[in-house]
Amino acid sequence: MEITEVRLRLVKEPGKLKAAASITIDDCFVVHDLRVVEAEGGLFVAMPNKRLGTGEFRDIAHPINNETRDYIAKLVIEKYKEESDRANSAPQ
Repeated sequence: MEITEVRLRLVKEPGKLKAAASITIDDCFVVHDLRVVEAEGGLFVAMPNKRLGTGEFRDIAHPINNETRDYIAKLVIEKYKEESDRANSAPQ
């Protein structure tokens, strides 16, 4: 499996949510609404989810092993840092 594209939308309002992302897998499958979130331990990537009737959240799509989760998170966070640096260095 190869992540062939990462698209990112930075969040303008201050808060824990930093960006929303979409990834394309093998140029043929897209997963939308991954979120880059800042927590005490640093940035992490949350998978797309939906709220259940009980108020709990359930992932809609997620990796089934840590190797894949780490691969996705690494690429999404790298893209976030690139876009964030670009936005911060652009004249306002």
